[in-house]
Amino acid sequence: METTHLIPVQLVCKHYKIPVAFINTLQEFQLIELTVEKDTHFIHKKQLKKVEKIARLHYDLDINIEGIDAIYNLLEQVNTLKREVKNLNNRLRLYEDF
Repeated sequence: METTHLIPVQLVCKHYKIPVAFINTLQEFQLIELTVEKDTHFIHKKQLKKVEKIARLHYDLDINIEGIDAIYNLLEQVNTLKREVKNLNNRLRLYEDF
């Protein structure tokens, strides 16, 4: 597997000043996905923005992990509905042009 886009969890935790246990909890709640290679846990660089947002919600706004999980599930539903509305609007425009 190509590891150029993977960042060690230890490095992420040091950079954001968060405990490794926090990252493990995020994985348990399936908010992020970790990759394990040679007994080292890695985070894909695409997930760093999400980790940063979650850390701010948790540490700055004092929202517990369960609340963050609910927030992300609701945001995912909102994004799905936005895509659906956009697709329906595009289909409607197609029929309006006739």
